[in-house]
Amino acid sequence: MYLDKAERVEFYHSKEWTDLRQQALARDNYECQWCKDEGRVSSGVLEVDHIKDLEHYPEYALDLDNLRTLCKDHHNQRHNRMKYSSKKHRKPPKWDDERWD
Repeated sequence: MYLDKAERVEFYHSKEWTDLRQQALARDNYECQWCKDEGRVSSGVLEVDHIKDLEHYPEYALDLDNLRTLCKDHHNQRHNRMKYSSKKHRKPPKWDDERWD
């Protein structure tokens, strides 16, 4: 069974999802789990990711064990949605004395 886009939008606006999302964030101490694995402190917007994606695995939609907290950058990376600029993803400078930050 697959969920189409309209069904996924409806799900993400449900009270069940909102409540479970808060549980996942609290369980993960409001930290991006990939940043944590890299030894970094996450910053910015936190999102809750379905490990087995909602579109293809709707039976895991409300399974807390199927959720993890990711920062926006890692969540977009996980879904190959790199359509915006981020400091982390900039090219390294060509010269050692080139600084723009």
